Amino acid sequence: MTAAASLPAFLLLTPRYYPRVWGGTLLAPPAADGTPIGEAWIADGQSVISEGPLAGQTVADVVAAHPDALLGSGLDASAGFPLLIKLLDCRDWLSVQVHPNDEQARQMVGPGERGKTEAWHILQATPEAELLAGVVPGTTPDALAAAIRHGADILPLSGRRRVEAGDTVFIPAGTLHALGPGLLLYEVQQSSDTTYRVYDWDRPASAGRRLHIEESVRVTDPTQQGEFRAGHDTLGLGELAACEYFMLRGVPGEQAQDTRSQDTAGRFQIVTTVEGTLTLESGLQSLELPQYATALVPATTGLYHLNGEGRALVARPG
Repeated sequence: MTAAASLPAFLLLTPRYYPRVWGGTLLAPPAADGTPIGEAWIADGQSVISEGPLAGQTVADVVAAHPDALLGSGLDASAGFPLLIKLLDCRDWLSVQVHPNDEQARQMVGPGERGKTEAWHILQATPEAELLAGVVPGTTPDALAAAIRHGADILPLSGRRRVEAGDTVFIPAGTLHALGPGLLLYEVQQSSDTTYRVYDWDRPASAGRRLHIEESVRVTDPTQQGEFRAGHDTLGLGELAACEYFMLRGVPGEQAQDTRSQDTAGRFQIVTTVEGTLTLESGLQSLELPQYATALVPATTGLYHLNGEGRALVARPG
């Protein structure tokens, strides 16, 4: 049996839910201690395959057994699965935070660590929903460092923006940012959980939510403002974000006959249904994906189809 033949065309992934003080009720019921669920990790190296011949294995297990067949060309399997995808339910403000780039992560966290560049696609937004991204133009490094060291002083220097469902925001490493209340969103990022908190809205400190003031001073880049693509321009379709680490596209189902055929083109893809119910098909294999379900499509799958009324977000390595 060849490596290509040994992998199913589609691997359904099991989400993992994490309680967060800022979470809501849209993803799952609260944790046993009453803390609301803020994050669903829907695709990463530790995701467990839900069904089929590989059920119970993690994505990392499959990478180890079939590195080329799963990941595809030009990706280093020894570095682990390169992407992490989440759903976030924000009932309250997340901390004002920043992430390092690759070089900074290796220096500050350890050898082999990744930085964290990410992109958000807004799925739901209340009329007053907003977020922070970047700093006020003209802010000097000295002024930024002073504000970071004085807690709430960072807020007047932060770039504040209203967002709507369908908007996409690209956040390069080094960008100061925070998500606000009333947002449900999809996030694709480098596979890293390194976060430096600048300000946590005066919530009580805890071991898991400490501030990282000097680290934030070191990595925050006042020239990074984030990149916005309005939903009324993209309609949530086509290329939504692209960088050296990942590409994100919005793809419709069968209502658009010229766009429903997909091709892995030699590298894995991750498909998440964000509207309706869609069915993935490749040869005799098929997989139904209801809203917010996610499938990993191995590099060797090649051509596949996305059928049904709805919309998917498709992520792949850059």
